[in-house]
Amino acid sequence: MNSLTASTYNPDDLSAAFVKLYGGTEDSVQVYSSPARINIIGEHIDYNGGTVFPAAINRYIYVAIRKRNDAKIIYDDVRFPGRYEFSINDNFVYDKKNDYTNYLNGILSQLKERGCSFPFGFEVLIVSNLPAGGGISSSSALECGFAYAVSETFGFNIDRVEIAKLGQMSEHKFMNVNCGIMDQFIISTGKKNTAIVLDCNTLKYDYVPLELGDYRFVVMNTNKQRRLADSKYNERRTECETALKILQDSGVKVSALCELTPDAWEKAKSSITDPVIQKRAKHCVYENQRVADAVTALKAGNLEKLGKLLDESHKSLKEDYEVTGIELDTLAEEAQKQKGCLGARMTGAGFGGCGIALVHKDSVEAFVENVQKAYTEKIGYAAGFFACESGDGVSHYKG
Repeated sequence: MNSLTASTYNPDDLSAAFVKLYGGTEDSVQVYSSPARINIIGEHIDYNGGTVFPAAINRYIYVAIRKRNDAKIIYDDVRFPGRYEFSINDNFVYDKKNDYTNYLNGILSQLKERGCSFPFGFEVLIVSNLPAGGGISSSSALECGFAYAVSETFGFNIDRVEIAKLGQMSEHKFMNVNCGIMDQFIISTGKKNTAIVLDCNTLKYDYVPLELGDYRFVVMNTNKQRRLADSKYNERRTECETALKILQDSGVKVSALCELTPDAWEKAKSSITDPVIQKRAKHCVYENQRVADAVTALKAGNLEKLGKLLDESHKSLKEDYEVTGIELDTLAEEAQKQKGCLGARMTGAGFGGCGIALVHKDSVEAFVENVQKAYTEKIGYAAGFFACESGDGVSHYKG
């Protein structure tokens, strides 16, 4: 990932690889795609009742699937070969030794909880063109792509919003990660050439044309591996819940932090005496306002304003929410210095993973070269970069 493009696998080769592994014929294999996402702005507020502004991008996980005539389930991966076998009749539980298949079994556990019936097992071959653990939501792409593939294969016909909810419930109940729904939602419902403005309280959403003219989003991968479940994600969520309870106990009538406007927050904040808890809440309130301002800026074609909001978001995530770290700070701050860059911020949960920068297409090559040089000198290893465009949500790709 040291160039402008992510390492790619041609998904048209996946059916043949499936047949080589499992036998049969290619016409019996169905292939589904599931995108990565960037969150343009609105970080760590999806679980605080905020409005977020994500877009699916044109980097995908592909899931090839075929029913079997017995109860066996077989999983394998093109890039990381290794067979995992289960039975569709198993009582699925999380087990660390099952690695990525926990995400898949978590979906199956939720489908069974919904009353979905599986008369047969199935076999799956997966390939990803996403950086693993890179902060563009590879785990949610895997969950939602698999859920959609299974739903279509077995005729469950689960709609896209429900696919997103399945992914979230799998995280909550199976993976023990108390995540919001933004990642799963955009991955399930995204459309090319748009972003989605999503109210995480109500799940009301609108598509907004993503018209960037001569600018592109460049994804900047720290190449620092981190797992969301192992990060301080749940700690931040608890801190926000604490802030909300203090506000409610002091008489502020809100059911989520992001219901507060900045003006209302400034009047109410003195009831939170713990400076750390106060900073966490401040980020949520002001980040939610930045989302509204970003949507307005994009609709007006004011990309300079959008870029400034990206910079402000990163500063808040660094200083008030404290989820960045030296790697993400180096990427964002070096990016912000570059010619042709309107703004940059971390995206995703933080603690590693990715940042995004809004860069003029004619400046991308020099931008990558300069940020890479500064990053490598400071961190000691290279970052990864790729320019991206918007993409479609979970889809039937082939077969």
